[in-house]
Amino acid sequence: MLGRMEQRTRSWWGWGWTGEAMADEACSALAAGLPGCATTPVPVPVVPGLRAPRTAPPAALAGLCTADPAVRAGHTYGKAFRDVVRALDGDLSGAPDVVVLPRTEDDVAAVLDWAGDAGVAVVPYGGGSSVVGGTEYRGDGPWVSLDLTRLDRVLEVDATSRAARVQGGTLGPCLEDQLRPHGLTMRHFPQSFEFSTVGGWLATRSGGHYAMGRTHVDDFVESLRVVTPVGVSESWRLPASGAGPSPDRLFLGSEGALGVITEAWLRVQRRPEHRASAAVRFVRFPDALAAVREIAQSGVTLANCRLLDHGEAHFSGAASGGHAVLVLGAESAHGPVDVAGPLEIALAHGGVVEEEPADGRDGAVASWRSAFLRMPYLRDGLTRCGAIVETFETACTWDTAAVLVEAVRTEVGAAVREVCGVEGIVNCRLTHLYPDGPAPYFTVLAGGRPGMQLGAWDEIRAAATEVLARHRATITHHHAVGRDHRPGYDRQRPDLFAASLRAVKDVLDPRGVLNPGVLV
Repeated sequence: MLGRMEQRTRSWWGWGWTGEAMADEACSALAAGLPGCATTPVPVPVVPGLRAPRTAPPAALAGLCTADPAVRAGHTYGKAFRDVVRALDGDLSGAPDVVVLPRTEDDVAAVLDWAGDAGVAVVPYGGGSSVVGGTEYRGDGPWVSLDLTRLDRVLEVDATSRAARVQGGTLGPCLEDQLRPHGLTMRHFPQSFEFSTVGGWLATRSGGHYAMGRTHVDDFVESLRVVTPVGVSESWRLPASGAGPSPDRLFLGSEGALGVITEAWLRVQRRPEHRASAAVRFVRFPDALAAVREIAQSGVTLANCRLLDHGEAHFSGAASGGHAVLVLGAESAHGPVDVAGPLEIALAHGGVVEEEPADGRDGAVASWRSAFLRMPYLRDGLTRCGAIVETFETACTWDTAAVLVEAVRTEVGAAVREVCGVEGIVNCRLTHLYPDGPAPYFTVLAGGRPGMQLGAWDEIRAAATEVLARHRATITHHHAVGRDHRPGYDRQRPDLFAASLRAVKDVLDPRGVLNPGVLV
């Protein structure tokens, strides 16, 4: 696995692999369709004038550390729209002073001990795919990026219980490669799968492959082992427990502010051998919304049940002619599967089956899947053209879903017109479904120009936050809080819970070195 990954180079300024980024000619073609936009050149990895490190680790840790400018540049930001814009502008004023790559859990503890004594902030870093400002530091003092990707092993497999003990720095492909010889898979595939780690999934409560059932990584957890500045917390490995508040729940979603997740026992399963999929198009989005609600409440559990509105379906190539599209998928390791029941429900609500090619290529399902994987690269290309292009997601109950989606389209669309001076696009898809509500995921696109993108998006995001709060929809369903969603999270959580969380932070991180500015 390591050899394969070393053959390609991660982009330090944008998403994914450098060789997969949109070429300059393709970006120029995009810019031609956006009034007033021009293509920003890709910056070189080492930016002149990168601030000299303000701190140095002790000799005992020096072998784990690097102050290489290119490495520091790549660890400055995550991969949100705001991050790409700042990197393209060459703004690395907040770069980490040192990047630390521990090899063992003891190394992690030693780094936290040193940082506490030296007053150095520590920001845990997995794959660096945060899209909410979760892996950067916005303070004034020195800080280190704690890159955990050397802790990348599956330490133990319990085939009887179908579980695996995995180190927190294990990237998604590395995890699956180590489970494959056992005939097992975790099957948790967030869009960032290639570029995110097990510990990152847990610390951000990521949403993955399944649109129904095991939607969040929480559902895979048997136990966690976490290194905090005051000691190690390890929960018992159990299938379930009713013994008081769960210690695992304390660290799930803690975003590295309470401790560093170094190991987890995770539920795994046999690799699926049987699959079925279908696509259904709808003329009216409300009909499609009613169909997916009935499917979600029917008792069936599908691997995929994603609804794309007309704009989202058009951009992904899943449909033409102004149709919304519902993508259905089922899978099993045990026997043949089908999607007959959900299809029957969809057809009863006015849906029409989209005929798929016999070879499975170029159909609606394949087009959606390809667009899903390529979308972050397209986002970067549009960003280089000066466009405003970003996403946000939420979850709400079914009784408010239709009203919420329409309010976001209308009010965020109005904010785009006011801020950008042009008509924008606000598309929606439902990525995860529950019996009591969906998770709507919105894409915002508008023409802009270099120099105004950050301020414009901040205003548009503030408008979106207001809409979500007014409808009591969550500030995030699976992208975590980070620094960018703090205003919405502060409004959403009860005051007593916030005070309790601060007290926990004081106990576990009394000197406040872990990811300052996140959660509390």
